[in-house]
Amino acid sequence: MRIALVMEWSTSARNEIVNSVLTKVAEANGHTVVNYGQYNMEDFRQTYNQNAVFGATLLAADAADFVVTGCGTGEGAMLAFNSMPGVQCGLVIDPADSYLYTQINGGNAMSLPYAKGWGWAAEVNLEYVFEKLFVQEPGGGYPPSAAASEQRNAALLTKLKAVSHTSIEDILAAEDPDIHEMVVNAFGGKRLELFRENCRNADILKAVEAALAK
Repeated sequence: MRIALVMEWSTSARNEIVNSVLTKVAEANGHTVVNYGQYNMEDFRQTYNQNAVFGATLLAADAADFVVTGCGTGEGAMLAFNSMPGVQCGLVIDPADSYLYTQINGGNAMSLPYAKGWGWAAEVNLEYVFEKLFVQEPGGGYPPSAAASEQRNAALLTKLKAVSHTSIEDILAAEDPDIHEMVVNAFGGKRLELFRENCRNADILKAVEAALAK
């Protein structure tokens, strides 16, 4: 599995430690991590709205299989990501959240709080959270007796989002100046270069390049 770490400017001081812990656990389970920042306060400042556009594009372009994101509380990033097509993002605060979200909902993104509740031994909780992400195949269901119902509901939610949301291509091509500015800024800093390296969908790449050329 290819995991994208996508953080915002207000949490950039945590980027190095989050990336280190995530990479340690992911690689131990045979997965890879690409750190898209934000790396520090001098880096191009990303908000959770811009991160949502960027994260959804990563998933649609098959540049990532799963996105780890977040903000101060985790709430704003979770809401922004869930507003995007093809994204199912859960708010994860502790290891139990991580396990139950991946097993019951089988989503493709998680949002973590990087300010609220971040204190002594925060990196230990973070490591346990990521361990529970990989403990078994997502979408298995919990408890096992409810697995079939949960899997059906997760599949129906994916279908519901497909008919209730516009496509990522439409978002990238939006004429609204505020949305266009958000799209352009979402690919600021090193992100465009990293996206090009990892993108596996030529049509999405073309849509991104067209948006940035406007």
